[in-house]
Amino acid sequence: MRRLVLFIFVLLQFGFFRVSAQKGLADMEANRFLYYADSTCWTQLFDKCKALQGKEARPVRVAHFGGSHVQAGIWTNEFLSLLQTTFKTKGGGYFAFPYAIARTNGQPYVDFSSGGAWKKCRAVQKDYCLPLGVNGMSASTNDSLVRVTIRITDRSVCRKFNMLKMYHNFNASFKWQLVKQEGVETAGQDFPDKGFSYYGFEHFVDSVQIEIVRKDTLQKDFTLFGFSIENTEPGFYCAGLGVNGASSSSYLKCNLFDQQLHSLVPDMAIISLGVNDVQAKEFSKEEFKANYDTLIAKLKRANPDIAILLTTTTDNYVKRKTPNKRTILAQQAFFELGAKHNVAVWDVFKVMGGYRSINKWIKAGYAKRDRVHFSGAGYRYLGQLMYEAFMQSYNRQQQLKPHR
Repeated sequence: MRRLVLFIFVLLQFGFFRVSAQKGLADMEANRFLYYADSTCWTQLFDKCKALQGKEARPVRVAHFGGSHVQAGIWTNEFLSLLQTTFKTKGGGYFAFPYAIARTNGQPYVDFSSGGAWKKCRAVQKDYCLPLGVNGMSASTNDSLVRVTIRITDRSVCRKFNMLKMYHNFNASFKWQLVKQEGVETAGQDFPDKGFSYYGFEHFVDSVQIEIVRKDTLQKDFTLFGFSIENTEPGFYCAGLGVNGASSSSYLKCNLFDQQLHSLVPDMAIISLGVNDVQAKEFSKEEFKANYDTLIAKLKRANPDIAILLTTTTDNYVKRKTPNKRTILAQQAFFELGAKHNVAVWDVFKVMGGYRSINKWIKAGYAKRDRVHFSGAGYRYLGQLMYEAFMQSYNRQQQLKPHR
C-alpha cells in the first residue's frame, strides 16, 4: 500500500513539474501568425471555420507537410483536435499513410495492419525512388494475397467515417476490393485519372479491410500512396504529410504530387520543412527559398484561395554538439518568402526562445537529447502553441468583421 501511495505521489509530482516547466518556456508575445500585404485567403479560411457551426457546413481541410516533426503526427493531431473541440465538431477525417506496413513510426489517429511483405519508397536522398505521391512515401507488395486493415483509434476526435479513397497505382496485374461487412452497404468506383479508388458507406464505420489479389505476374508490385478517410459531417480534415529526413526539395521529387494534391484540395497548408536542410554544411539560403517557391506555387495551383502557413525551422544542434547558426539564415528566408508570396509565417524559432533554446526544452522534458527532435509532450505543446496563435488571429478577425 505504501508503495502504491509513493508511486501515485511521484506521478503527481512529475505532472506538476511538467506544468510548471511549461511556464516561461515559450515566448508568448512572439506566438502569433505574421501576415503581409493581403490576408484575404485567411479571412476566407476563418469564415469557413465559422461556418462549421451552420447546417450546410463542409469539412475544413488542413494539410501539414514536414519531416520527422510531422511524420509522428503528434503536433498535427494536437492542433486539429483542439480546433475540433473549440468548434464542437467531430467530422472531417484524415489522410493517412500506412506507416506501420512500411515499418516506420506513424500517426496516432489511424492504425494499419497487413500480412505479407511490403517495401517502402521515400522521397529522401538515402533511399529515393519512384513512384511517389503527395505524402512523399509509398509502400509496395508483390504478394499473391494481402489484406490491409484500417482502423480509427481512440486518440482521434473523428471516430467514424463514411467515405474512403485508396490512392494506388492501378496495376492491371492485381485486383483490389473492399471486404464486405455484415449489415453495411457500400458503393465503389475506380478513378484511374485521379489516382484513387472510392468507397462510400451507407452507415458510418470505424474500420475497413481491403483485399489485394495478384492475378498474374506481368507487372510487378501493387503500390499504396495513402488513404483519405473521410467523414462528411462538419469538422476538420487532417492530412499529416510527413517523411522522416525530408528536406525542402523532397516533395518536389514526387511524380504524383500534383495529381493527388488536386484531389485533396486543402483549405490550409502548413509547411514545416527546414531542419534537414540546415543540418547540411552546404546549406544555401537561395536554393532553400527556390524550393519553397516551387512548393508554394504547387499549392496555389491546387487551390488559388489556399491559406498557407510557413513555420520557421525549430532550433537545433549539429551532431548534438554544435549550435546550428544556419537556422538563423533559414529564419530570414521564411520572412522573405512570406513577403514575396503573401503567405503567413509562424516564427516558431523565436517562440522557442531562438538560438540555443532547444536546451531549455530538453531540461523541461519537451525535447530529446539529440537536440533536434521533441518529446511527445514537446510536440503536443507545439500543437497547442500553434492552435493558440491560430485562434488569436481567428478571434481578431471575428471582432473586426462588420456587424449586420
